[in-house]
Amino acid sequence: MATERLFVVSVIAVAAFSISAWLTHRFARSSSWLYVLDHPNARSLHARPTPRTGGVAILATCYLCAGVALAYLGTATAALLWLAAAGLVVGGISFIDDRAGVAAAYRLGAHTAAAAIVVLGGFVLSRVELPGPVFGVQPFVGALASGLFIAWMINLYNFMDGMDGFAGGMALFGFGTLAILGWCAEHETFALLSAVIAASAAGFLVFNFPPARIFMGDAGSSTLGLFAGAFTLWGARDGVFPLWVGVLVFSPFVVDATVTLLRRFVRGEKVWEAHKTHYYQRLVQLGWGHRKTVLVEYVLMLGCGLTALLAVKAGVGVQWAVILTWAGIYSGFFGWVGRLERRDP
Repeated sequence: MATERLFVVSVIAVAAFSISAWLTHRFARSSSWLYVLDHPNARSLHARPTPRTGGVAILATCYLCAGVALAYLGTATAALLWLAAAGLVVGGISFIDDRAGVAAAYRLGAHTAAAAIVVLGGFVLSRVELPGPVFGVQPFVGALASGLFIAWMINLYNFMDGMDGFAGGMALFGFGTLAILGWCAEHETFALLSAVIAASAAGFLVFNFPPARIFMGDAGSSTLGLFAGAFTLWGARDGVFPLWVGVLVFSPFVVDATVTLLRRFVRGEKVWEAHKTHYYQRLVQLGWGHRKTVLVEYVLMLGCGLTALLAVKAGVGVQWAVILTWAGIYSGFFGWVGRLERRDP
């Protein structure tokens, strides 16, 4: 990208940060018409009612700044309109849920519809690229797998949004890494839109970092999950990075949520019920608190991002070493949390 492009990216990112921070501050005030309180429940780690419309600030900023960015680049496409529509479906049903509650069946229906919209927009897995081998995927199988992946990312991001600064931090580190990957691959649109999401999340974090003054709510977490899944498929489709690299970038959420779900399923627990058994929740309950726990998670996010940047251009041996190293790190991390619990039951 030319120097002029870099300047424009920087200006739009700074604008996204500033607008998001301003809107978040406004929505955190009791005088705001978007002041909706999140009251503690069985799944909560917070003890006092806290406004939860920060996600609206993130999404409003993303759509505004993304529109400006696409107008500047002249790269608005039908596929991106499909993606924007899917985001509105998830954000809309989630906002209603934040305000008044929505039956699980309706939420699931909206998530399924949004996943289908993303697939119709062309964000579909066409191949599975591992370090070395590449496997082609039949169109129907690719569409089904992509839809399921999107639906899972929507829900797991929501599951993991239970600690101050956590979901916003994942968006900052995750989409920030995607922006750099897009920049290195000279994919202007991908890089700029990723940077907009990262900057919008950073503006929200000004008021969400522990102790949080506002939460993003389901409107923020579910829609960011949709975008994380769609951008992972988009980057893999356009050759910005292999699919596994995109999964690695968001693995602090993907691995914790997936492993916890499987543990609950194996134990015969009702996986759809609220709980506080994610590894980050267990650390908070062990007395670590939100700030210390989220800083440890930020180290994981930063490490995942840096190794993703290293791996994408590295040889096959280095890529497998990255995968195996992170498998070991997560196994060790989860085992360490279990040992802490046994010492302090």
